[in-house]
Parts: sequence; structure tokens; C-alpha cells
Amino acid sequence: MITILDYGSGNISAIKNIYERLNISFEFAATKEQLQRADHILLPGVGAFDETISTLTAKGYFGILNQKVLEEKVPILGICVGMQMLADSSEEGKLDGLGWIHGRVKKFDRNLIPDKPKIPHLGWNSIEIIRDCPLFKNIDPEIGFYFVHSYYYECADMSDVICKTQYGTYFHSAINNGNIYGVQFHPEKSHENGIQLLRNFANL
Repeated sequence: MITILDYGSGNISAIKNIYERLNISFEFAATKEQLQRADHILLPGVGAFDETISTLTAKGYFGILNQKVLEEKVPILGICVGMQMLADSSEEGKLDGLGWIHGRVKKFDRNLIPDKPKIPHLGWNSIEIIRDCPLFKNIDPEIGFYFVHSYYYECADMSDVICKTQYGTYFHSAINNGNIYGVQFHPEKSHENGIQLLRNFANL
């Protein structure tokens, strides 16, 4: 059962449609009680870092998330800002992140990006897989994924990086430590690669 955390951020209907197509069980969690039942957790995300962290705090999710992820080792996948929340901090805001995979979220340097529109990084881009990971089984790195973001994750430890992508500079586009996974792109907008990745997550 995939539990999609509904905290008012992200295109959760698109994720719902993919799991329905794959005939994989899922539910939306809008309460702490629903989150408590999760055996896989998906953190969708479209929005600002501080706003999203504040919403999670206001809903009282942090304690349960730490219990499920750090103690029970439930697999979790953060998408876009859902991934960025895994960091220690972000240049986009002032609040602390979850700090589960050490690193900092940084803003793209416009001076390094030759083509316009420069920011956000918008559209399809390929990935370069750095290490094997079951989340990326049967993924075509040349086709890549669909991105929409102005900030990127810089991991403190390269062993936590699954793949990187070039946009003016190389940035870490997917990360993993144990049961914790994050992707900067949007699998729900990435056609067959995205469908395969969401299937892979369900099989972890």
C-alpha cells in the first residue's frame, strides 16, 4: 500500500492515476492516523521550502514521519520539494529541513546557464546514473525525466547520490540513504520512465 501524504502540495491526482493504471493499492493520508498505517510513504511537492515545512509542522506530521522512517524503516520517496525537505536547510527559506540525508538546497547560478529561460529549470533532461539503485531499475537515462525547479539539492556525502543531471552545472537529481529516497524531477509528468520509477518504489 502506497500512502501519498496530502498536505496541499503537488499534483497528487496524476500520481493517483498512475497507481490506478498499474493496479497498485494506494491511499491519500490527510491525517496523522492515516499516516500511521503507512508501509510506503510518498511526499509529493510543488511549492516553496518554508511553506511546505510549515504545513507539515502545523499538521503535526514530523513526529510520525520520524517514527515511520527512522525507526520502522518504512520506504519513503520525496518528489521535487518533497525531496528538498530531506535536506538540512535550503537557500529558499530559513526553516530547518528534516535532515535525513545531509546536504543543503541551493539556488541555480544564472551566470552558469547559457540558454533562456534560465530559471526555473523547466522540461525534459537526461540523467547520469552514478550507482545502482532498485528505484532506477529499467529506467532509460537518455530519455530522462521532466523537471520544474529553481533550487537543487547538494548532498554532503556523494555516496548518497544516485544520479546527477546537467543544467549549467551538475546537480544531484536523485538521492538515497537506506530506506529514504528523493528525486528532483516529477515522475508523474515523465511518461514511461516516471511510471516505471513509481512502480519500482512500490516494489521496494
